Amino acid sequence: MLLLDVANTSLTVRDTSSRLTKVAHIGELLGRAAPEPEAVATVVSWLSGELRQRQIGVGWASLRSRPSPAAQPTLTVAGVDATFSEIGAVSGKGSQARRAELVSGLFARSTDTEQTFLLGLLGGELRQGALAGIMADAVAKAADIPAAAVQRAAMLGGDLPAVAAAALSGGAVALQAFTLRVGRPVGPMLAQTASSVAEALEKHGGTAIFEAKLDGARVQIHRAGDEVTVYTRSLDDVTARLPEVVEATLALPVHTLIADGEAIALRPDNRPHRFQVTASRFGRSVDVAAARAAQPLSVFFFDVLHRDGVDLIDEPASDRLAALDDLAPPSQRVNRLLTSDADAASGFLDATLDAGHEGVMAKAPAAPYLAGRRGASWLKVKPVHTLDLVVLAVEWGSGRRRGKLSNIHLGARDPASGEFVMVGKTFKGMTDAMLQWQTARFSELAVGGTDGQVVHLRPEQVVEIALDGVQKSTRYPGGVALRFARVLRYRDDKGPAEADTIDNVRSLY
Repeated sequence: MLLLDVANTSLTVRDTSSRLTKVAHIGELLGRAAPEPEAVATVVSWLSGELRQRQIGVGWASLRSRPSPAAQPTLTVAGVDATFSEIGAVSGKGSQARRAELVSGLFARSTDTEQTFLLGLLGGELRQGALAGIMADAVAKAADIPAAAVQRAAMLGGDLPAVAAAALSGGAVALQAFTLRVGRPVGPMLAQTASSVAEALEKHGGTAIFEAKLDGARVQIHRAGDEVTVYTRSLDDVTARLPEVVEATLALPVHTLIADGEAIALRPDNRPHRFQVTASRFGRSVDVAAARAAQPLSVFFFDVLHRDGVDLIDEPASDRLAALDDLAPPSQRVNRLLTSDADAASGFLDATLDAGHEGVMAKAPAAPYLAGRRGASWLKVKPVHTLDLVVLAVEWGSGRRRGKLSNIHLGARDPASGEFVMVGKTFKGMTDAMLQWQTARFSELAVGGTDGQVVHLRPEQVVEIALDGVQKSTRYPGGVALRFARVLRYRDDKGPAEADTIDNVRSLY
């Protein structure tokens, strides 16, 4: 299959808002790819906005300068995927130059349409609306099997591309191989958001299980006898980097296990370190022994999917938690409260926040574990911070945002100097109408024209930003960076002199 086939389908899907039409176009493409199972898996991964290799060390900096596009399409899906693997495997002396050479060669062989697709894919901005639900439906349509069978297999297999390849080569029978299996990661159940504990109680019919939402790193833990494997939320194997999690799991009175948990770095007073301290333990180049000696990790379990030959994934949350209580000591379980009292829930939230954690999870007692899905039976409740910041610069978008000024650079006011200090970037939360408005607005504020990838602006436009928190950063001059920043609205009622100060931002750290 040619890369151009995928690129054209991506454009078609991007330009339609109809779910059924998206499913039809993707399903037709997958049907054409069916004779090549590996191509099916690759296409599903790409149209979901991900590389099969996950990370290959290519960022926007290496994509800004590109060769002229090829006149005729010659690239195949298999060939491009192989090139991505080759780029990702480059290491050692001269690796940066070799990686740039491979990227340049790939783009030189790409047509204009293919270059646009590759830019979006490699730059993380392939926004065509092909979400997991649409992709699963498209796979089902192409394979002529029920969508529920594809969704179930993807949930338990944790890998929709692999499920797609199996479905199109072997039909519904092939999907029977995707069962809950110790040692094979499962797509984690995700949560929706509630604005308050009262809203969470109402959505759960008046009673909910409230759990402390720790500011650590989620881990999925598998045990088969003396063998333990630890996966991240994105299903990467990090067993070798987390010996504390392995040891804690081996201490449990169980032979086979699949559990959900949180790894976190705690201070001597049991308050959490900043998230970056925990995250630093997950790096590939970390000296594990030295890092552990400097800052050990703790693990807290909060769900059980399988225990000693019995699958619990379809059992009610209350039963799964009873199994967990029978398995792990209280010191290794996330604090929780079952209640129908809004005041009690509010008190639990306040106590959790006072202990330094993010907020709480509210879970429906009767709900099964919906692997790989963002279900309404799990709700997260946590405070949201907002800041009024000034837009210092903006970047031209790609893919669906091609021709629009998109990613904004955010600055906080320094009252001492009167200048603005950059604290982050974001393109999250922008509607199509907002993109159109800001393209016109920022063209007016541009300093030195709008020809470059980054357009610098007069610091006049104030924007209200929502964020989950602030972390330490060496990337920005203020020493801090915003976490999960997204645009709420532009503030034409405020001038730059009314923007939040860098001290306000640092106070959230």
